[in-house]
Amino acid sequence: MITRNYTIFALSTLLFVGSFTAFAQKKKEPVNRILFIFDASQSMLGRWQSGRKIDIAKNLLSNMVDSLTKIENLEIGLRIYGHKSGYPPQDCDDTKLEINFLPSHLAADRIKAKLNMIRARGTTPIAHSLEEGAKDFPNGDARNIVILITDGKEECGMNPCAVSRLYQRQGIILKPFVIGVGLDESWKKSFDCVGRFFDASRESDFTNILNIVISHIIDNTTVQVSLLDENENPTETNIPLTFYNDFTGVVKYNYIHTMNVYGNPDTMVIDPILTYKVVAHTIPTVSVDSIILTPGKHTIIALKTPQGTLEIKMNSQIKYQYIVRPAGIDTTLYVQDVNTIEKYLIGRYDIEVLTLPRTKFVGVEINQSTKTTYTIPTPALANILLPSKGYGGLYVQNGDKLEQIYHFKGEKMQHKLTLLPGNYKVVFRAKSVKKYIYTNEKSFKLKSGKSEIIKFY
Repeated sequence: MITRNYTIFALSTLLFVGSFTAFAQKKKEPVNRILFIFDASQSMLGRWQSGRKIDIAKNLLSNMVDSLTKIENLEIGLRIYGHKSGYPPQDCDDTKLEINFLPSHLAADRIKAKLNMIRARGTTPIAHSLEEGAKDFPNGDARNIVILITDGKEECGMNPCAVSRLYQRQGIILKPFVIGVGLDESWKKSFDCVGRFFDASRESDFTNILNIVISHIIDNTTVQVSLLDENENPTETNIPLTFYNDFTGVVKYNYIHTMNVYGNPDTMVIDPILTYKVVAHTIPTVSVDSIILTPGKHTIIALKTPQGTLEIKMNSQIKYQYIVRPAGIDTTLYVQDVNTIEKYLIGRYDIEVLTLPRTKFVGVEINQSTKTTYTIPTPALANILLPSKGYGGLYVQNGDKLEQIYHFKGEKMQHKLTLLPGNYKVVFRAKSVKKYIYTNEKSFKLKSGKSEIIKFY
């Protein structure tokens, strides 16, 4: 009996663990939330083709929310401005969340009923409505989208662009969509910085634009990043990629470029609402900006990233590093360890190894899929013994020229240095003496891998 119960318990535990693991591995998709911000200001009473703007816009939006009822994982809400207070006087607080977020099949009828009730009366507080609208979204993992439907420009002295940018940078909303309803031509450019602007100059445009906007929200959009070699074939891979929101400069995605099982660049699902700047973190970096994706379509983004490798070899217990710069330009691209291999874009570079003295290679050529290698001799050890504390230093001799590479600061009598093979000279004056004529010097030579004691007395 005990054995039977134990077996049942064990099987139940395994089933529970298996179910939990499967649940944990299934990635939960974020909720899509759409907040419609609807203009009910006095200007919406103006004529627009077959009737008043307010009536046509209400009818078209009602039809749109009806079409959203069968979309899963979608919540919608409605904020209206300009409908509570008459104009004049101007009421810049006239904005209200009329329908809070609900699943689309529950919210649609409520939104339609509310639209039927409202009357166009007041002013146009666009920035304040965007500001309050950003606060309408519940906390949690979601794609928060604002669709602003308006026929006018900001009338309350605030800056809609600054408000939009702030809440995008904070990650509260994605780039808003702005649908201009019979908008004055001179006002259209003022909305470019608020979000993605669509001009509904005709009634038929309004429905088409709403369909385009909704497709940005519900359609899967895929991207391949092709990292091209010197022959413009997409063979480069394993490079970190960053997708920036091109409007706010905020990072949206970080991926490591991958080839799929067929040897092609892997396909990524990317949110089509944003415009992107894509950076490949090669040395130096390569980027492309103003990438606009078409919802539901596959986009190939190509970056030229032909690479070769660089290695500097050295037999030493000291882990030396070296600075890599573009040829002829005093800008540090990368600091690499000796005896390591690193990839660089093809081209010419200047290298400075932080040995004593420094080792420099000028105009180093990096070629496609080729390793460029330099070898530095094994360093030597120099033990310099001074008769007293004093000033001066160590010079490397290059023909008739001297280059000081180490200083005596009057602090100690013994100096142990790791130096490259070569010809050197010590110049010294005791700290206790006050005349230049007591300056002394001594030359010596170091061989690769050897140790030398240099006595100065």
